[in-house]
Amino acid sequence: MQTISRPADTWAPQYFLASVGAGGIAVAFFIWLMMWVPHPAQTVPIFEDIAAHFATGGLLAQIMMAVAMAAIAIFGFLNLKLLVWNLGRYSAFKKTPAMEKLRASNAEAQLFAMPLAVAMSINVMFVLGLVFVPQLWSVVEYLFPLAMAAFVTVALLALTMLGRFYGRVFSKGGLDWAGNNNFGQVMPAFALAMIAVGLAASAAMSGNAVTVGISITLGAVVFTMALIIALVTIVLGFVSMAQHGVAAEMAPSLTIVVPLTTVLGIFLLRVNHGLGTQFGAKMQDGEYLFLLALLIGVQVAFGLLSLSVLRAQGYFGRFVTGPESSPGSYALVCPGVGFSVLMQFLINKGLVAAGVVTKFGVAYWALSAISVAALLATVALVLILNRKHFAAPVIAAVPAQ
Repeated sequence: MQTISRPADTWAPQYFLASVGAGGIAVAFFIWLMMWVPHPAQTVPIFEDIAAHFATGGLLAQIMMAVAMAAIAIFGFLNLKLLVWNLGRYSAFKKTPAMEKLRASNAEAQLFAMPLAVAMSINVMFVLGLVFVPQLWSVVEYLFPLAMAAFVTVALLALTMLGRFYGRVFSKGGLDWAGNNNFGQVMPAFALAMIAVGLAASAAMSGNAVTVGISITLGAVVFTMALIIALVTIVLGFVSMAQHGVAAEMAPSLTIVVPLTTVLGIFLLRVNHGLGTQFGAKMQDGEYLFLLALLIGVQVAFGLLSLSVLRAQGYFGRFVTGPESSPGSYALVCPGVGFSVLMQFLINKGLVAAGVVTKFGVAYWALSAISVAALLATVALVLILNRKHFAAPVIAAVPAQ
C-alpha cells in the first residue's frame, strides 16, 4: 500500500492564512449579529442581547441568529485548530535548512503570516466570548488591559521579525526585484494593521477614558507603521509587476489590499468612537458615509485588478478547482471576508446613519444581499480549499511488479 500525501503535508508559512481566513469568516458572521440584533446598552451585541432577541424576534431573525452563531462556533474552532497546527509546523520548520533559505530571500515576508494569524485568533476569542459567555460584559473592563497586553506582545514579535528582515535587506541588499512581482511584501503591513485594529478595540467598547486613551495611542503607533510599509511596498510591487509580470503562484497576493482596507476602516471607526465618547471629537454621519464609500472604492479597484490578473493566468482552474495546489490560494479568502464586512459598515454606519437608506427596507436588504453573497461565496471557497489541502491522505494499492 502507498500513502499519497496531502498538499498541506508540505508546509509553508502561507498556511497560516488558512487560520486567518477561518477567523475572518467567524468575525464576518458576528457582524450579522452586530448590525441586525439590537444592543442598546453597549457597542457590540453580547450573549444577553442575542438571547433576548431570539425570544422576541420573528422566525427569520431566529434563523439568522442560529446560522450566525453556528458559523461563529464552527469557524472560530477551525481558526484556533489551524493556528495550533500551524504553530506546531512552524516550530519544526524553524529547525530546517529551508528556514534559512527562506530568510535569505524575498519570501521572508511570508513569515509575517504568523503574527497576523495570532492577532486574528485573539480577535476571534473575544468574539466567541461575547457571543457564548453569559455576563461577560460585567467584567469586560478588566479584560481590555489583558487584551491590549496580548496585542502588544504580538506587536513586539512582529517588530522583532521586521527588524531582522529589513536589517538584512538594507544592510546587505539582495532584494530580488524580479521576484518582487507581487504584493507579498505587503504581508508585514497587514500583520501590523491587524494588531493595530485589535489594540483599538478597547477604544470602541470601553467606558474608561484611560483605557480608551491608551488603546487609541497604541493602535495609532502600530497602524502608522503598517500604513507606511503598505504604501511603499505596494508602489514597489507595482513597479516590479509592470516590468516582470505577476508570478502565477503569488497572484492571490494582489488581493491583500482589500482586507487591508477593511482593517483600516474598522480601525478608524473604532478610534473615532473612542474619541467621541471620551474626548468629544467625533466625525459626523455624513463624514462616515464618505470615508466608507472611499474605502469601498479602493476595494473595488484592487478587486477588479486582482480578478483580471487571476483570470488571465487561469489561476482558479489551476490552483483552486484544478490539479495544482498552492498554499497561497488561501489569500483569496481574505478579500471576500473584507469586502463583506466593509459593505456591512457602509450600509449600516454610512447609508443608514446618514438617512440615505431606511434600515430593514427594500434597498437595505438589496444592498445587504451583496455582502451576504460575498460571505457565502467565501465560505464555499474555504470548503473547496480545505478539501484540496487538508483532506485525509488516500491509501492506494501499489501495482504488483
